[in-house]
Amino acid sequence: MKRLTWFALAFTLIATGFAAKTPYQAVLQHSRIRGRSHGPNVCAMQNIQGSDKKYFTNCKQWYHRKICGKPTVVTYECCPGYEKVTGEKGCPAALPLVNIYKTLGVIGATTTKMYSERANLQEEIEGPGSFTFFAPSNEAWEILDALVSNVNIELLNALHYHMINKRLTSDDLKHGASFPSMYQDLNVHIQHYSNGVVTVNCARLVKTDQHATNGIVHVVDRVITAITNNVNSLIDTDDDLDTLRTAVAAAGLTSLLENEGSYTIFAPTNEAFEKIPPETLTRILGDPLALKDLLNYHILKSLHCSESIVAGTPMETLQGTVLEVGCDGEEMTINGKAIVTQRDKLGTNGVIHYINELLIPDSAKTLMELAEGSVVTTASKLFKDAGLTDHLIGSEAVTLLAPLNDAFKDKSLAMTPDMKKLLRNHILKERFSSKNLYHGQELETLGGVKLRVFVFRNSLCIENACIAADDKNGRFANMFIINKLLTPPMGTVMDLLKADDRFSTLVGIIQRAGLTELLNKKGTYTFFAPTNAAFSAMPPADLSKLMSNVSCVTICVRKADVQLFPFQRNTTVYVNRVPVVEADLMATNGVVHAVDVIVKPLRKP
Repeated sequence: MKRLTWFALAFTLIATGFAAKTPYQAVLQHSRIRGRSHGPNVCAMQNIQGSDKKYFTNCKQWYHRKICGKPTVVTYECCPGYEKVTGEKGCPAALPLVNIYKTLGVIGATTTKMYSERANLQEEIEGPGSFTFFAPSNEAWEILDALVSNVNIELLNALHYHMINKRLTSDDLKHGASFPSMYQDLNVHIQHYSNGVVTVNCARLVKTDQHATNGIVHVVDRVITAITNNVNSLIDTDDDLDTLRTAVAAAGLTSLLENEGSYTIFAPTNEAFEKIPPETLTRILGDPLALKDLLNYHILKSLHCSESIVAGTPMETLQGTVLEVGCDGEEMTINGKAIVTQRDKLGTNGVIHYINELLIPDSAKTLMELAEGSVVTTASKLFKDAGLTDHLIGSEAVTLLAPLNDAFKDKSLAMTPDMKKLLRNHILKERFSSKNLYHGQELETLGGVKLRVFVFRNSLCIENACIAADDKNGRFANMFIINKLLTPPMGTVMDLLKADDRFSTLVGIIQRAGLTELLNKKGTYTFFAPTNAAFSAMPPADLSKLMSNVSCVTICVRKADVQLFPFQRNTTVYVNRVPVVEADLMATNGVVHAVDVIVKPLRKP
């Protein structure tokens, strides 16, 4: 029965979805479906706990029970245009169809009704005509005492800016549309978002489609003001944006911000620029390409008012990458940080949100800045200590192989000559993209060592280290984040075994078995090498048998492509049920994995 119920709900959602004309109507229909068990014309609403903000609920919000990261309480209210009848279930009665002035009282916009009377607007909105009135809620007026205490003509002008001289339902309020208001024909600007939120001049419509005999009323959550300037003019006239204004002019973006468009600008204040190290700021301001990337990273390709944000969403910037724009309660967030200090300064071609931190894209950073701002800070410090800073802060086209911080656990961080040499071999002489690497490719390091590329089904590796994250593409150079400290090959498989005291018994057996030449010649071998401990752990009789027939050791050698084990820390890899105790010891002709138990063939079932 439960399955049938869910199927019926899903079918109803699909069927009604085809009838929905706009995102708002789709959300409204979902709210109707969720509220129908409470009677006719009942809509489910989600109220953010501790606030008066309510939203018709979409499917995602319904299941998460959160808006802007805050828990919500579901309430059931009459859908737009309906009201309760005493003694009857739900909201069976349509609201009385009266003129706009009376409708304001019926729907609870009593303060707007009072100010309409004070401004001598009552006669107009009671009389003939066909108007759309964006009526501020009672709460919206509470912050504008100065306006309503002014002379009636100013109040009348303000109210006329909330009116359009024709009837416009929510279906007519298309995304990006503008309509001339009844105050000097100055436009009001509509945004209709995919999550069902509709705004006029960034004020959210909280009650829509309240029909009247002479028009229609939409209740909004703030008093809107006239917009006459483009976003570049807004930046030009604000002392808090002096540095940004200079940067925009230097990057040649002035004309872009003056032209027609629909942008969202996260405008760094003077304070935001002052937080950046002077040498970094000087470098970026003096580099036209880096500066343009920096500014474009602050501009979204579409207009997003703060009221449209109900959850974190990746949004594409003019720079080509994305910002995670979200909210935390009343706070608007960028990449998870509440750095927005002022919201919704609207221009004719976009909206400005002020931020108190500068957003620097990877494409404007040096290698050192990329490393210091990520999960490779330990490697960053070691590169400095090794005297390699010049390669990481200049315009040299190189690729940095930077191990994760976790790769240095249980390792000595002393800056020895061997460590300096090793770190030098973590910098490639050319600028590479991981998307262009191929199996068998050789990459030369600053230390003159050739490193090999291995392509596996789920991993892309350079010698024993595998790339653990997307590339970081800086201004002049790139960075690959790798999962472990890279070990360049130090001779053949045989050379490697001879150089490690743990394999002295194995080396003797190999020599007596006549396998030395095999493990020295060119090839791609994977060797599961038993340590001395593996032989010591064998029963004496078995060890004696092995020593008398040393050719059986060849089961440990497989002539095939190198197989690395790019496993995570604290996990164990097995070969024929034998645990590998140390993986990925690199040689010029293969790889060695140390085992503390002799590997035996598995019997066929």
